[in-house]
Amino acid sequence: MATPKARGVIFIHSAPRALCPHLEWAVGRALGRAVSFEWADQPVLAGSRRAEFYWEGAAGSGSALATAIRGWEHLRFEVTEDPTPRSDGGRWLHTPGLGIHYAQTDSAGNVVIGEDRIRYAMEIAGGDAFELHRELQVALGAAWDEELEPFRHASDDAPVVWLHKVG
Repeated sequence: MATPKARGVIFIHSAPRALCPHLEWAVGRALGRAVSFEWADQPVLAGSRRAEFYWEGAAGSGSALATAIRGWEHLRFEVTEDPTPRSDGGRWLHTPGLGIHYAQTDSAGNVVIGEDRIRYAMEIAGGDAFELHRELQVALGAAWDEELEPFRHASDDAPVVWLHKVG
């Protein structure tokens, strides 16, 4: 049986210039082929660069990509993997201060919080609505989103790349 194909995007939100070629090498190694990013200055953080890379690979490659690039200091990134008919989608967020966060995603890109995680949040909260809110924010990765949001907006002027045509 063939391995299902997956696709997604790597968003390098900020990386020191000296790290850029190492990131390309690490991503290429995880995908099994050489890659080249189109780097641009990151206006949010002077001296850093940003890039977006659309990838295709075997289902589960998103995890391998996030693992390949997560060990470097001063690196902010997101890796997404779209769901396939046989696998869930995923989203990996990383910031220097918070580390890495993983969330399962649905076909629309929404974060899916599993039943066990919700039960855990309710147990920890013990009837305290504020604590339940805090636990759900952790499960959603709200702190990562908050830190990465200014870096995401820096790509608003980036060119649009159409991945595929419909119809």
